[in-house]
Amino acid sequence: MRFLGLLSAALLFAGLAHAQPQAPREWVDAKTKHRIVRISTAPGMASLYFNENAFTPQGDLMAISTAEGIAAVDLKTWAIRPIVSGERLRLLFTGRKNRTVYYTRADITPPGASAGSGAGARMTQVWVADMDTGKTRMIAEVRGGIAALNADETLLAGVRAERDMPLQPGGSRAAAANFGQAAYAANGPDGKPLTFAEAKEVRLNDRLEAKIPMEIFTINIATGERKTVRRATDWLNHLQFSPTDPNLLMFCHEGVWHKVDRIWTIRTDGTQLTKIHTRTMNMEIAGHEWWSPDGKTIWYDLQTPRGEVFWVAGYDMETQKRRWYALDRNEWSVHFNISPDQKLFAGDGGDSEMVAHAPDGKWIYLFRPRGIPDVAGIRAPNAESLIAPGRFDSEKLVDMSKHDYRLEPNVHFTPDGKWLIFRSNMEGVPHIYAVELAPAQ
Repeated sequence: MRFLGLLSAALLFAGLAHAQPQAPREWVDAKTKHRIVRISTAPGMASLYFNENAFTPQGDLMAISTAEGIAAVDLKTWAIRPIVSGERLRLLFTGRKNRTVYYTRADITPPGASAGSGAGARMTQVWVADMDTGKTRMIAEVRGGIAALNADETLLAGVRAERDMPLQPGGSRAAAANFGQAAYAANGPDGKPLTFAEAKEVRLNDRLEAKIPMEIFTINIATGERKTVRRATDWLNHLQFSPTDPNLLMFCHEGVWHKVDRIWTIRTDGTQLTKIHTRTMNMEIAGHEWWSPDGKTIWYDLQTPRGEVFWVAGYDMETQKRRWYALDRNEWSVHFNISPDQKLFAGDGGDSEMVAHAPDGKWIYLFRPRGIPDVAGIRAPNAESLIAPGRFDSEKLVDMSKHDYRLEPNVHFTPDGKWLIFRSNMEGVPHIYAVELAPAQ
């Protein structure tokens, strides 16, 4: 879920931040010996969701949300300057072709809801701004939520549901502003309150079973023309254009992961609907999918079964071959990501209440993938058609023991591959941080 309600967050935490002593902006993690920089300088600043492009094509700037609007971070100096100011702005992503940033105005998506969970009657203005000059242009007014931008910046993609359904009835905007999602609460069959993670499953299932009619649509950036790609009563969400093919979309069937077939691709003309992963055992889950930088592979979190055996799985779009990298329970992460050169992976860890129930999972991780070779060079006759196994060798980068994982860290590699960007409330207030991959000298 995206970090929403930034203005509310600023108001909520301004007093707290003012009352706290001035903390150092840069330090070396005592346990990992890696350098950490606090990028944000005020409450209400937030980095983007893990799969959303936040950087200019040249790799010098990163777009962030602020309490006042949208800003650019210089990735060499960490200096922050405003790009667009105003209320009710929501940062979407940056362009892959141009030095642009896309955002919406007057988007009133309820707290805890994704762009596709409602918005049947809501009208939203979609804008683009030049990250250097600040010059802006309105692209279109749309009903629904915009979620993706294609590789050549000719199309936006979004989802629309016929009616709203808040994931947490009566959820507070303040809680959503703090953690980026609703303060989930529900009772189990015995009438006793469930944990946050279990209550979230109940609310996701309620939304899934509502079978609200939805559609995926595109908007032509030059003309504003709107076209429908797909209609369904599945919960359509998590749209991502291929970073290289301007007419290929990945999307998900949202909901309880062990119940849905989650990962799909489709062409923008509505053809070639393809399921990327097929479940082979009960309670197997796959999700939090993302594209490799070259658009050749779809990566995702895979568990066989849920909460017991953990992989980061890859699907080759051209050959349909699969590669699975194993990792330990403590290394499972809310989200994973891959470096620009595709040699490294990263994960943002998780707490003991989450799906892995990790006793020591609260870390930002760097992963080095390695394949598992054939023994003595002897191969199975059908080896080429089988899953290629591997394993992640992990390195801990940041001690997240003071972080409340209701706020998802959402790791991003910087374009130069030298830093990981993440967000955390480990100092009491949500901030944006960077950790250097090389150990401190």
